[in-house]
Amino acid sequence: MKIDAGKFLVREGEKVKLKDWPTKVKNFYKDKDDYKKILGEHIEELQALQNRFYAFNRYALLLVFQAMDAAGKDGAIKHVLSGVNPQGCQVFSFKHPSGEDLEHDFLWRTTRCLPERGHIGIFNRSYYEEVLILRVHPEILKAEELPDELADDKKIWEHRYHSIVELEKHLHRNGTRIIKFFLHLSKEEQRKRFLARIDDPDKNWKFSRDDIKERDFWKDYMIAYEECLSATSTKNAPWFAVPADDKKNARLIISQIILDALNDMKVVFPKVDAKRKKELQELRKLLAK
Repeated sequence: MKIDAGKFLVREGEKVKLKDWPTKVKNFYKDKDDYKKILGEHIEELQALQNRFYAFNRYALLLVFQAMDAAGKDGAIKHVLSGVNPQGCQVFSFKHPSGEDLEHDFLWRTTRCLPERGHIGIFNRSYYEEVLILRVHPEILKAEELPDELADDKKIWEHRYHSIVELEKHLHRNGTRIIKFFLHLSKEEQRKRFLARIDDPDKNWKFSRDDIKERDFWKDYMIAYEECLSATSTKNAPWFAVPADDKKNARLIISQIILDALNDMKVVFPKVDAKRKKELQELRKLLAK
C-alpha cells in the first residue's frame, strides 16, 4: 500500500493548530515483519534513486528534521537513510552555537553546511532552532549580541521567518530541493520514552534533568511550532507534520515522502552521445589487449 504523503503536508498559507494534527494514525504495516519488508523496499528504491541523483548532479536535496526531544529524529535518519551511499550524503546536527557562530547572523552556521549538487544533506535540528527554542527561551537571544533595536523588536520572529523563507526560495531557484519534517509527538508518548531511557542502562546517557525542565514549556513549544509551520511552509520548501507516536509508522511516512521528492525530480543517468560512445569503444579495445 502506497502511503499518501499529502495527508501530512502543511500547505502554504495554512494556519496550523497542532491539536488538530494527529500524533498517531492507523499503521501502514501489519506487523514487525511487514514493517521490515516495506522499509526494505523503500530503502532499495532510495538506493537506486540516489545513484541516479548523484550521477545527474544537477540538484541538491536538503532534509530538515525538527521535533521535541525523544520524537525519534535520530532513529528515523538512521533507519530510513541506512542504504544511502555515505559518499553522497552529509549529516549535520546543530545544537548550542559556538562563539564563532554567535559572531555572525543566525543563518550563517547552517548555510555553510548546505549540500553540494548531487548530494543529500540532512539537518538534525537546523536554522529553525532560531525561531523555536529562542522563542520559548528569549533570554538565549541576548547571547547573539544583536543591536538593542533589533533584539527588542516585537516583530523579530516575523522578520526571521521572512529571512528563512527568502533563503529557501533562493536555494530552490539554484537547484536545492528542501523537505522539512516536524515529528509530531504527544506529551504522553514523550513521557513513556523518557521512562524507557531511565530504565535502559544503555540509554541513560540520553536523559538529563534538563529534559524534564523543558516539558514545563510544552505549550510554549507547541505555539512556537504552530507559528513556525504556518509561516514557513511553502510549495517549494514544504513542512510535513509526521505522526511520531509510532516510530515505525513515522519512518515509513518519511521514507515515502523522500521517495516521492526524488521521483518528482526525474533524475536520470547522464546520456552518452555518439562521440562519448566512440571513445568508450576505443578504451574497451585497449583494455581487451
